[in-house]
Amino acid sequence: MLPRVSDDEEPSPAMSQAAELQHPASGAEEFDFGAKVSSSGKLGMWIFLLTDAMSFGGLLLGYAILRSGSHDWPDPSQRLGIPFTAGMTFILICSSVTMVMALAAAQEKNKKGLLLWLGLTILGGVMFLCGQAKEYTSLISEGAGITVDNMWATFFIPTGFHGLHVFTGVTYLSVIWVQSARGKYTDGPNASANNIEIAGLFWHFVDLVWILVFTFIYLI
Repeated sequence: MLPRVSDDEEPSPAMSQAAELQHPASGAEEFDFGAKVSSSGKLGMWIFLLTDAMSFGGLLLGYAILRSGSHDWPDPSQRLGIPFTAGMTFILICSSVTMVMALAAAQEKNKKGLLLWLGLTILGGVMFLCGQAKEYTSLISEGAGITVDNMWATFFIPTGFHGLHVFTGVTYLSVIWVQSARGKYTDGPNASANNIEIAGLFWHFVDLVWILVFTFIYLI
């Protein structure tokens, strides 16, 4: 119990501190654990993407060094089906748009919209993988291979590494889709779209990297 203080008597500093401990100021900020988890998740993804970008940068740098040092580098347009791959690229870019729509639906607690747009994003990734499998099968049947020459080595390694990322992203988003179907991100007052936003960061990164790979290896 704090001793009573008369109206004319000013409270001592010790009594003021004790009162503040018992009755904190109404304007004091409270620790938001949910926001802390959200921030740490995004930070972790950004750190991963930064290190992953270095991996792709190393592969593309190796390609540039080998190509610049070669006097008889084959013309990519003579070996690669650029129009077909351009169509694959368009599908992947569209999947980034549907990923944005999926996040917007989750933020609006729109379960049907979330499942629709997230499903279309996954479909876009699957179509890209099928297109890449078709491309690889066709090229290998024509004699292409990672050990044939430097051009094929610097084609299959970066594009295959990217294909692994697309497969990982499709698997990642499929898990998110199943969780969304159960209402994890839309049902209830505590539902949050944080995990979908983090997954979207990875998917947008995969799409952006492919634009660079396509430009360097197919077009230049």
